Amino acid sequence: MAANSSKITFSWEGTDSKGNRNKGEISARSEAIVKAELRRQGIRPIKVKKKREDILGKMGQKPIVAKDIAIFSRQLSTMMASGIPLVQSFDIIGKGHEKPAMQDMLASIKTDIEGGSTLAESLGKFPFQFDDLFCNLVEAGEHAGILEELLDKIAEYKEKTESIKAKIKKALTYPISVLVIAVIVTAILLIFVVPQFESLFQGFGADLPAFTQMVVNLSRFMQESWWLVFGIIGIVVFCLMQVKKRSRKFNHFLDRLVLKMPIVGEIMNKAAIARYARTLSTMSAAGVPLVEALESVSGATGNIVYADAVLQMREQVATGIQLQQAMKNVDLFPHMVVQMVAIGEEAGSVEKMLGKVADFYEEEVDNAVDSLSSLIEPIIMAILGVLVGGLIIAMYLPIFMMGSVF
Repeated sequence: MAANSSKITFSWEGTDSKGNRNKGEISARSEAIVKAELRRQGIRPIKVKKKREDILGKMGQKPIVAKDIAIFSRQLSTMMASGIPLVQSFDIIGKGHEKPAMQDMLASIKTDIEGGSTLAESLGKFPFQFDDLFCNLVEAGEHAGILEELLDKIAEYKEKTESIKAKIKKALTYPISVLVIAVIVTAILLIFVVPQFESLFQGFGADLPAFTQMVVNLSRFMQESWWLVFGIIGIVVFCLMQVKKRSRKFNHFLDRLVLKMPIVGEIMNKAAIARYARTLSTMSAAGVPLVEALESVSGATGNIVYADAVLQMREQVATGIQLQQAMKNVDLFPHMVVQMVAIGEEAGSVEKMLGKVADFYEEEVDNAVDSLSSLIEPIIMAILGVLVGGLIIAMYLPIFMMGSVF
């Protein structure tokens, strides 16, 4: 984003070689660069000024997400493999994209490449969209003269990793959203519905059952202090989010806790191993040195516990220890994974073995997510039944008891 903000949109007016008056817009870092670019195009600049930014328009723009980068990687790989020049590929992809933010970014990268920058340098100016791993792979491809091949590997890597992320997100988002809705519905029943029954019960002239009285008391508390309950929940969530942003220790604690959770922990472990294997396999195939590759891989695991372990492995590998031994020392990777890496090191085909590991664990994540979805649905139904059904029973219990007396 910082790199994107360094470019300013200028509106210009000028005349061409035939004296015809033209005008348009161009993005550059300064007015002098705009004038130089116009002269290069055979236009004599008359007026160049900064264009006012449409703040409301920018606020309404859809942001660039990881899926957009994965699709862009595949598109660029396909076009270059078809023999389309790099600059023209950016032009085609940018103009065909539906998101203005993506169009602006690709246009900026295209301008940098036209100005003599390498693809890796141009992408590196957008660190939020293209991380060190992406840029390192592109740089390796440019240096080795196999950019088309590397772009294909990057596209495959991004598609696989985004697929895993999407499946995990789907598996976790569904139960959380349903439980949040259940809590909101319960709160509405307590605040608006239960009081109607309470006024009815007051005419009975008898003590209410203990369960009903408990629900009535809870309803009174919610009516008087609902703002306090939701306020406390909001403050707690906000504080947790802030601590998560700023405290590495807290993130380490959360990630370690997630890895130890039943069912979910198994999925997160397998997902981290799959990302580790897929990333290291891709970088090894690109010819990136192992020590350098491990530094990039640490940030791609998606879990601080695994990230710290990979950095420890990097330090050990830098001293001459084999990768398989370093993996064994951190005591996080299953025996099967370590053994496959050991075979790969002995046969000189680590990237192929890591690719097989990634394939296996990606399939394991798919199966685990499907199993989790099947398991969660009846649990959620049971929770909803207890919450809503409990309130209904509590409200009708006095009526049933009166019917039994008469």
